[in-house]
Amino acid sequence: MNKPTVQDIFNRFYPAYIEQYSPSAIQMKTAHNIINCKTGAYGSNISICEDCGKIHIHHNSCRNRCCPMCQAIPKELWMDARREDVLDAPYFHLVFTVPDILNPVILSNQKLLYDALYHAASATIDELATDTKYLGAKVGYICILHTWGSEMNFHPHIHTILLGGGLTAKNQWKDNGNDFFLPIQVISKVFRGKYLDELKLLWKEEKLQFYGSSEKYRNHYVFQELLDTCYTMEWVPYCKKTFNGAQSVINYLGKYTHRIAISNYRIISMDEQTVTFSVKDYHNEGKWKNLTLSGIEFIRRFLMHVPPKRFVRIRHYGLLCSRTKNKKLTICRNLLGCQKYLSKLREMEMPQMLEHLYGIKACICKTCGGHLGKPQKRLPLRC
Repeated sequence: MNKPTVQDIFNRFYPAYIEQYSPSAIQMKTAHNIINCKTGAYGSNISICEDCGKIHIHHNSCRNRCCPMCQAIPKELWMDARREDVLDAPYFHLVFTVPDILNPVILSNQKLLYDALYHAASATIDELATDTKYLGAKVGYICILHTWGSEMNFHPHIHTILLGGGLTAKNQWKDNGNDFFLPIQVISKVFRGKYLDELKLLWKEEKLQFYGSSEKYRNHYVFQELLDTCYTMEWVPYCKKTFNGAQSVINYLGKYTHRIAISNYRIISMDEQTVTFSVKDYHNEGKWKNLTLSGIEFIRRFLMHVPPKRFVRIRHYGLLCSRTKNKKLTICRNLLGCQKYLSKLREMEMPQMLEHLYGIKACICKTCGGHLGKPQKRLPLRC
């Protein structure tokens, strides 16, 4: 028996889920897309073998960024485009997190407080990197928002892929080699201050809303107590060691950019009531274990991580800012004496791309090995 997929889980449990919960419009759209992905609901492409006459039907995908069946090609295209932005220089992986006690407020104000995460993280890096005490240069970095933990619990945090060197005011390259140039304790304090400053400003401007478990913070004194507690807590950013080579940076980016709350490979089994999937046990050295949830709870957790409409999850800063990227990176390459890595997929058609990436020969008949004719599009039926 084949392992169940996220689509199978939605097909079985989504009707019961909407009887208990009221998902937002963007969550309902995501659920609808996942249920109908590659079923023919979004049209199909029909090819006929020119040798044996065999008919091949390929159903279109939904292309939703939260659908586990639609991330492979966008991820590869994005990674391939980033090849042209990578330098032969040290890179670091920095993670910004906030205390769990803020989660109810963030969940009630997702767009505002997700944006605040980006603002605080970027302001922290820019301020400290340009400080001559640490580096004294403008660096480049990519910020990627994740909102989940391994158990699909709510855990908003920013993954930052950070170039370990940059350009000074005189356009000179400066780095500290393989040593991370920013003290973690300083990052923690600066990030905490900047995030809470933005949170207080949004609160004073009455832009925050409070629902569910965050309703108590409508009270001025309770919210002030929350802020005071956050100021006394140790915020724990995390930094991994440098990458080894430009290609490893590109591969590493792919692990984080197009990831969703859970992928099909982690789902183990499903019955009439429950879903079992693998999770990392961080209290036991990150070893894998099985977790069983009701099907309705699985869907609730999954949809909790659907980002707001048109929300940009991958953002570029500093030397990687689109306005000045080409000019600044060219200067960096000249100073470092490194080559520019060129895109491999940009000029490829989809059949070439599938063969290059996965060894799939989309134009070859699987029955006789003959050549498939040009696909004919079939639009979905409208009732």
